[in-house]
Amino acid sequence: MSRLVDRIYECAFVPELWPEILAELVHIDGALSGWLCISNGNVIRWSASSQEARNDLRPLMESGWITRSERFNRLLRAKQTGFIPDSILYTPEEMRNDPAYRDMLYPRGMGWASATAIALPTGDDMVIALERAYDQGSAPPAVLESLNEVHSHLARASFVAARMQLERARAASEALAMLGIPALVLSESGKVLAANQLIEALSGLVLWRMNDRIALSDVRADALLRDAIATADRDDTPSVRSFPVRNVSSTMIAHVVPIRGSARDTFSRCAALLMLTPVTRPEAPSVDLIRSLFDLTPTEARIARGLAAGQTVKAIATESGTSTNTVRWHVKVVMSKMGYNRQSDVVALLNGLQPPGYANDP
Repeated sequence: MSRLVDRIYECAFVPELWPEILAELVHIDGALSGWLCISNGNVIRWSASSQEARNDLRPLMESGWITRSERFNRLLRAKQTGFIPDSILYTPEEMRNDPAYRDMLYPRGMGWASATAIALPTGDDMVIALERAYDQGSAPPAVLESLNEVHSHLARASFVAARMQLERARAASEALAMLGIPALVLSESGKVLAANQLIEALSGLVLWRMNDRIALSDVRADALLRDAIATADRDDTPSVRSFPVRNVSSTMIAHVVPIRGSARDTFSRCAALLMLTPVTRPEAPSVDLIRSLFDLTPTEARIARGLAAGQTVKAIATESGTSTNTVRWHVKVVMSKMGYNRQSDVVALLNGLQPPGYANDP
């Protein structure tokens, strides 16, 4: 048991080990499989005791079925410390009639679980469920006692993991402040997890709402921000979304950087980093910079760069060996992607564009 406790605390620093811990708990319980999820009403992150269990659970987790089930919500409402059996949450008749058992568990040969819910300092809940075979019945008291010998360690390790993620978010925003970049870190639901003083000072562009929420004063830019957050975890979306944010007196460029892959673990709530950079550079930026900021194709970026450099549509067409109508069509696409209706606005923006990390000469 002492070796298991050591491994549990190791998970706080190496989240990839959680499936191994779940497998150990499954062995103690005599269960078929086990799973863990972090929830705030929806599944934020989850893990399973084996690849087979993960494949079986994936459709249920990703559809939100598990967190909508009465079984899941009864466990959260019970607020009991330690692993508890289903029999504490349900009468036998309720279990037979509940869709969670009838439609999900019984067809998979399951029907009993030893489960626990642990409230995290982030405001989320961690749920661990060890799914037993239906013909095994509920876990006997001796098994629950063995599981509860490590329950306090599971709770402390999850607390440490959650706190570490919030600290990483705060450190990231402060590091960008040292580079002169206003920035904040957002969760999957759009909640601000950390923000530096530079972005807090941009009251004309960033509006602070209740419950640690923000909005951009530019309505179109705010819609783009919401979409970027909602799709931050999708591999088929751009790695960075950039767009202008305007008010009556200034324009800045918003860069939404998704936090993906190894940067996100089981306990990570961080979905994206929002940076704002000022429009102050006196010369037209490079084609590569324009492409990266506005998700333009190489051709669109070259045309945008040509406009910023003072070229006419005819001159760009002649230089590229294409027709003026083709160039005009590309200009319309560029304006649409950059959020403008006038070519002059595109030119003004590009001629004042400052990329992240750029510093004006003294």
